[in-house]
Amino acid sequence: MNAQTHIRNFAIVAHIDHGKSTLADRLLEMTHTVEERLMREQILDSNPIERERGITIKLAPVRMNYRYKGQNYILNLIDTPGHVDFSYEVSRSLAACEGILLVVDASQGIQAQTIAHMQLVKMRNLKVIPILNKIDLPTAKIEETKKALSDMFGFSNSEILEVSAKTGKNIDKVLSSVIEKIPPPSGEPSKSLRALIFSSQYDVHRGVVVYVRIVDGNLELTSLKNSGGFRRQLKFLASGIVSAPLDIGIFTPSMKPAPQLLCGEVGFIATGLKDVRLARVGDTITWEDQLPPPLPGYQEPKPMVFLSIYPTDSSQYLELRESFAKLHLSDSSFSYSPHSSPALGKGFLCGFLGLLHADVIKERLEREFAVNIIATAPTVEYTLVLTSGKTLVVHTPEDFPDRSLIKTIKEPLMYMTIFTPAQTVGSIIQLCQEKRGQMVNLDYIGDQAKFTYTIPLAEMIVDFFDRLKSVTSGYASLDYELYELGEVDAVKLDVYINREPVDAFSQIVVAEKAQYTAEKLVEKLKHLIPRHQFQIPIQAVIGGKIISRSDVKAFRKDVTQKLYGGDRTRKDKLLEAQRKGKKRMREFGNVSIPQEVFLDIYK
Repeated sequence: MNAQTHIRNFAIVAHIDHGKSTLADRLLEMTHTVEERLMREQILDSNPIERERGITIKLAPVRMNYRYKGQNYILNLIDTPGHVDFSYEVSRSLAACEGILLVVDASQGIQAQTIAHMQLVKMRNLKVIPILNKIDLPTAKIEETKKALSDMFGFSNSEILEVSAKTGKNIDKVLSSVIEKIPPPSGEPSKSLRALIFSSQYDVHRGVVVYVRIVDGNLELTSLKNSGGFRRQLKFLASGIVSAPLDIGIFTPSMKPAPQLLCGEVGFIATGLKDVRLARVGDTITWEDQLPPPLPGYQEPKPMVFLSIYPTDSSQYLELRESFAKLHLSDSSFSYSPHSSPALGKGFLCGFLGLLHADVIKERLEREFAVNIIATAPTVEYTLVLTSGKTLVVHTPEDFPDRSLIKTIKEPLMYMTIFTPAQTVGSIIQLCQEKRGQMVNLDYIGDQAKFTYTIPLAEMIVDFFDRLKSVTSGYASLDYELYELGEVDAVKLDVYINREPVDAFSQIVVAEKAQYTAEKLVEKLKHLIPRHQFQIPIQAVIGGKIISRSDVKAFRKDVTQKLYGGDRTRKDKLLEAQRKGKKRMREFGNVSIPQEVFLDIYK
């Protein structure tokens, strides 16, 4: 047997909270990869936000050594995220694997992300080992879930492993199944070096560190220098960049230098590059003096949700810019570009994969870089065809032209799958109708219903998830992907405070919901804006027409308090003087809007 036949590369995939990271913990314990004194729960979730929220955000590889039937095996495991916002991380992981462990919670059964992951796996023709987790729970529906797995994916009962990642029951069967069922990596050690980049991170001292799978050839420390003693250069085929690597190694799960990465193995290369964009995920690495054909890459994730982010203190603008640049080194899936607002000053227009992704980035900005920020309401990308024939892509209300200049407006529609208990079907149909959803299909799998809908992304990013969890008592699960662009009748809703437009409160809304949105926004602003010495009108305006108005009442000082009797005309004169003063303040007075209003309005 050669070394390559003793390597297994596999990923753990599952719906969120089905026990991926806990299963990874037990595998690390059983293979003695991490010392007992260093072991902790969810050890592969290194980011504090991951640990606090109990979710995996970024894929995490680790190398395990395991002895089975007298032979030593190298098991390269990649723990993956479960949330739909980070599904691109799953597709990256699968590019480095020959098989997966599909984990399903025995108490919850098949969920939306379970199906989404299986579709990715089928596209790559990987070996699947189905695992029924949490069998120790009193609410576990073992036979029912096994039947659902068989009906939906064609697994036989005998190949479904029943485990408890929490207690460690049957974990040894998982390891034996990985070795016996997942094929060793293909690839030719004798060919020119080809390494696939499936992830990256930025290190202050070593520059960009790329996570690679060696597809062909070998990468050895001795080969880092040529016959003349000079350091050899690695070439990135897609970008054309050449770099002399500083170090290579494996994940244990921390980065550990290693003398070589052999064909089929997973490891890291410290490139020394200072810009993560030069080492793109999906690129092929080879030696500069060897030019084999590049490996097939995969599509970069496209931002779906857009927010404008501003520093609460304008003097922190440069700090915010530097913070974004550093964040982008470790997470290149979000975009940012300079943007300015008359109300909020200089900031950035940012694109994210979803609302959770946006929340994580905002939290990292405040935690890791101590920058206090204001974020506007989330929007989507609208494609406009103007009457002049020109096509315009709009991300913010400020860029939205006059409605008379627009011929058609298109918005992104999502293909959405919802899994929910059968008794909540009526509530979900009602919710999706409110959100302009169109039902495609409804199936029943055991005591669960599976919906498929097309629904505008703009409706999904406004309280859809909260309401879905509310009407199903938290039992519904959701997956979605971009379907197509659909026509929509949208308008720009402007807000005037004391007859002055405040761009930070502007929104792009569907025409049929404009009145409701305007009234709700005006009423909320009325309670948030503090009272002044004069009355403040708050107006919602569409195309120059006021569709909703409310007033913040003025403070009224009792100017007659100092009078002690006397002629009535004295009192009238004082009241008239006060009235004229209030009128003058209304015309020339400035309304100060506290930062808390901008922070609270979109909560």
